[in-house]
Amino acid sequence: MFPKQSPSPSPPISREFNSPLPGPSLNRSERKNATATFKRSKFLRRLVYFRHMDFEFALWQMLYLFISPQKVYRNFQYRKQTKDQFARDDPAFLVLLSVWLIVSSVGFAFVLHLHFLSFLKFLLWVVFIDCIGIGLLVATILWFFSNHYLRKPTCQELDVEWGYAFDVHLNAFFPLLIILHFFQLFFYHVLIRHDWFISRLFGNTLWFIAIGYYIYITFLGYSALPILKKTRFFLYPLTITFFLYLLTIICGWNLCHLLVNFYHYRVM
Repeated sequence: MFPKQSPSPSPPISREFNSPLPGPSLNRSERKNATATFKRSKFLRRLVYFRHMDFEFALWQMLYLFISPQKVYRNFQYRKQTKDQFARDDPAFLVLLSVWLIVSSVGFAFVLHLHFLSFLKFLLWVVFIDCIGIGLLVATILWFFSNHYLRKPTCQELDVEWGYAFDVHLNAFFPLLIILHFFQLFFYHVLIRHDWFISRLFGNTLWFIAIGYYIYITFLGYSALPILKKTRFFLYPLTITFFLYLLTIICGWNLCHLLVNFYHYRVM
């Protein structure tokens, strides 16, 4: 028998090197928070590298949000299979949306005859209130509702990503922006601003189409998630929107004219 040797003391392990031993186990909440933080930091880092953004694909998404939004969400499913996340990892769509916000705000500035300072106030309102502020509110409410009431019993370990919920809002917001903040400007002075029935019908129909796009694209976004059930709930507001559309025409409310007056009041 060989004499038993006392083990030599192990050198301290530096934090700069990876230990071969398994690290401390994290619970589900900690793993989810760590993963979300990593994805968010990666997205923000890519925001300053324009050469790494796929603007061509982002333009394709913007086009198909009008003509076939189902194809856009098929790509979200493919991203889940390849990168283990539904939310966008490329900020190109967000950058192009910002460009459209600026372009449409310039158009509104001409329609409202705004000076430069009022234009800046209008732009800040559209970006931080209409797009981001309302988007944060809507995305958070639908994210909470989906995770607590629409998850399938067999998928309780999975949940809807908040980043994906906000992406759904951005997808739904883009057609609404183009219709109400860009397309209508070409008809405002020649038709919409007049106190005619056809003006009211045309303007309110634009609102109905824009909100209908928002509701339908939101429905497609959540119905694309295999962990959710009863996603037809997201289509119910369409019925309410249609009756409100009829009510505004009967009552003589020109929604486009009211929108322009509201913006004019906010920035002047």
